[in-house]
Amino acid sequence: MLTHKELKARALERADVKTEYDRLDEEFRFLDEFLKARAAAGVTQAEIAERIGTTQSAVARLESGRGKHSPSIATLEKYARALGCRLELRLVSDQTSRKVKNQTSQTTAHKRKLRAG
Repeated sequence: MLTHKELKARALERADVKTEYDRLDEEFRFLDEFLKARAAAGVTQAEIAERIGTTQSAVARLESGRGKHSPSIATLEKYARALGCRLELRLVSDQTSRKVKNQTSQTTAHKRKLRAG
């Protein structure tokens, strides 16, 4: 049986999967920030739900990114405030984004080389 890491590596060898994975990267990084903030605050989904006036299942959908609708900025702000955080939205030029991604890829490749010895 393949491990998750092996399965992911195999799937990403397919161009169509890699394209979709890359397209969703920013969304998943954004959702991951919410999960990390909640974990750092030691707060459950149910506690967040109570603080922002919704249900635990609604918070679970928000955190998974699988809801029928994207959450409003107001909802994201409520979630952030419930954790003692603030929501920060920015527009970043594609040129800047590509430059950062290239630097990240180069750093990751360098780390792999160092580990390989």
